[in-house]
Amino acid sequence: MIGVDLVIILVYVDNLLVTGSNLLLIQQVRKDLQEKFKMKDLGELKYFLGIESSRFQEVKDNDSDDVQIEEKGNCQRLVGRLMHLTMTRPYIAFVVHVLSQYMHVPKASHMESARRVVKYIKSTPGLGLFMPTGSCNQLIASCDSDWGAYVEVSHWICS
Repeated sequence: MIGVDLVIILVYVDNLLVTGSNLLLIQQVRKDLQEKFKMKDLGELKYFLGIESSRFQEVKDNDSDDVQIEEKGNCQRLVGRLMHLTMTRPYIAFVVHVLSQYMHVPKASHMESARRVVKYIKSTPGLGLFMPTGSCNQLIASCDSDWGAYVEVSHWICS
């Protein structure tokens, strides 16, 4: 629905995350909540449930300075390769799938965003899932249920 403002409130035990598409509406919701409940505003989001958050300029398809790419095949191939990487790096799936929505008419900002994803992947070589090449008759999945106290990337091991 185009033109509809959205406010999302994520609740986990005694933590709230208020986000949305309209800053004034977000501020009003936060003010209303603070009037009804005793709350402490921790400012801009840095971490929520152990997930680090950072703000970035979103991909836009209506920017007048953003020109259509002459050779769109390069951008399409790069995004296609990134889609294959989502199998071992699921945390890039969202941004890659957003980029894939623009591949019929890619613009310079889309190619720049894809390059930023590649740059991130190159700077974090140890964060992917390990999938060994040998014969694998048993799948063992491990998850750290107490991830707040013991930070370790979950991994899959085949034996």
